[in-house]
Amino acid sequence: MFHFSRAAAFAAMALAAGPLAAEQGVTDDSIQFAQVAALEGPAAALGTGMRQGLLAAFEEANRAGGINGRSISLTSMDDGYEPDRSVTQTRSVIDSGDYLALVGPVGTPTTKATQPIATEANMPMIAPFTGAGFLRDSALQNVVNVRATYDAETQAWVDYLVDDLGLTDIAILFQDDGFGRVGLAGVEKALDARGMSLVAQGSYTRNTVAVKSALLDIRKAKPQAIVMVGAYKPLAEFIKLSRKMKMDPTFVTISFVGSKALAAELGPDGDGVIVSQVVPQPWDTNLAIVAEYQAALSALDASAEPGFVSLEGYVAGRLVVEGLRKAGADLTRDSFMTAMNTLGTIDLGGMTLTFGPGDNQGSEDVFLTRILSDGTFEAMHPGS
Repeated sequence: MFHFSRAAAFAAMALAAGPLAAEQGVTDDSIQFAQVAALEGPAAALGTGMRQGLLAAFEEANRAGGINGRSISLTSMDDGYEPDRSVTQTRSVIDSGDYLALVGPVGTPTTKATQPIATEANMPMIAPFTGAGFLRDSALQNVVNVRATYDAETQAWVDYLVDDLGLTDIAILFQDDGFGRVGLAGVEKALDARGMSLVAQGSYTRNTVAVKSALLDIRKAKPQAIVMVGAYKPLAEFIKLSRKMKMDPTFVTISFVGSKALAAELGPDGDGVIVSQVVPQPWDTNLAIVAEYQAALSALDASAEPGFVSLEGYVAGRLVVEGLRKAGADLTRDSFMTAMNTLGTIDLGGMTLTFGPGDNQGSEDVFLTRILSDGTFEAMHPGS
């Protein structure tokens, strides 16, 4: 395990910066990152979306001459959103010595399994696509988070449902694993603070769409709202089945769901579904970060459509680029992690990331959005 300070943790690497540089994913003209994420299966849109955004940011930097004459590249490996596969892939990345850092891993159960391995190996893990609290532990000097926590998202749900809509009967559907239980705990905590509790709960198995029994259990309580913690395919199935059964509660779900993929899966059944987000609207080009993201995405793939997941990947990529610039020409894992941990405040033009001593999470922002009948999203302004 990782029991010592950042300086001590990377001191040995610093001593060997010259001869080991090529073995840490750095050569005279390249910097290699690895992504271990779901690229196939029911959560594939999350891994591929993060990859697309990361590549857009990296290629943008490469077109501008790279970082100290080095181009940035990304190798993505599929873990199917399964912890065992993620462990295998992560170990292969570390053992190869070919990568400077891990970037954009996807999921709570997968990062729960891989973070200790990366930490023990002093391998940087940047911008995991999860709001799980354990990754915000100040002792984890090799982990840098971009997004707000799931607790912040679930708090925003309850604030809106209870304070704005005046609802009292709230149920939950959650994925039966570490991810789902983190969301469940966040909702229970927010309700408990108001002297309230869930009227019903149901769960489903990760990487399946077996949600009918959970729906039947929840339906008995006649909830006014159902909050959902899961991935887009099973949640879309749940909502579509609910509509068929003439259930019409307020549906609310989490940023991890993959908003664009959820809207596509739902079609007309998506009308009115609320999704919390941790990045701004990817269509709001009044924000510099969004305009730059759209331009970089189009340059990467002219047919690519903006979305919340790829915007988060782009923000993660921009954060990496800032860290590489600060690390300087003598680039090693040591200098990169030291740079990442001392970035302070970064203004990306409409989204600000702030890091500090004991604070490895850049953003606290949570935004509520609503899916419209045509599959687009509108920003919500609770309390206004």
